Amino acid sequence: MDKARILVVDDDKEIANAIDKLLTMEGYEVVKAYNGLEALDALVVNNIQLILLDVMMPKLDGLSTTMKIREKKNIPIIILSAKSEDSDKILGLSMGADDYVTKPFNPQELVARVKSQLRRYMYLGDMGNASTSSLLQTGGLCLNRESKEFTVDGEGVRLTPTEFKMMELLMSNLGMVFSAEQIYEKVWEEEAYSVENTVMVHIRRIREKIEINPKEPKYLKVVWGIGYKIEKY
Repeated sequence: MDKARILVVDDDKEIANAIDKLLTMEGYEVVKAYNGLEALDALVVNNIQLILLDVMMPKLDGLSTTMKIREKKNIPIIILSAKSEDSDKILGLSMGADDYVTKPFNPQELVARVKSQLRRYMYLGDMGNASTSSLLQTGGLCLNRESKEFTVDGEGVRLTPTEFKMMELLMSNLGMVFSAEQIYEKVWEEEAYSVENTVMVHIRRIREKIEINPKEPKYLKVVWGIGYKIEKY
């Protein structure tokens, strides 16, 4: 498989160049942009597999850019920001980002998160789940592991790579309850630490996409004090 092409978006050219060098050393191709509008243009002319996106930028900030990208594309987005408050992280994830890295970042951590997101996006496969079928179904939900398509009552639903992987885990184990920590460790493939808010935001986004009434979900249920499950129908 060709090496992945990553779009790095940061108005600080020194940071953009540093990330460029770091990722190039890891064998990735890098495309750079210096604001949200340039990022959207770069996505039109380049086949991008992952985006590293700064929040505070001129012309179009990172959160607005994320929303624009999510209208058409499901490629992984990792938000880069100097803000470390949980509320800022939750906002970024709510806008459609897959992960969040706080500046100043550890280079090894950034590379690890990039690799984790690319694995989910480019090599979506079996996670050691109970079911190995390429087609997972319950009620009106249908997840196709081979085509990476997800439908609700026959209608296509656009899931981000992280959302797809979460649904793959839960639909492979219908009726089984997974804690937020278990979901995080299986989907993000790293040790879970204070991850309840991160998982909760993704669960809420999935419900908004698959449930007729997200406040009274038919499929994606919370088992209070324990975790989450997909009902078997």
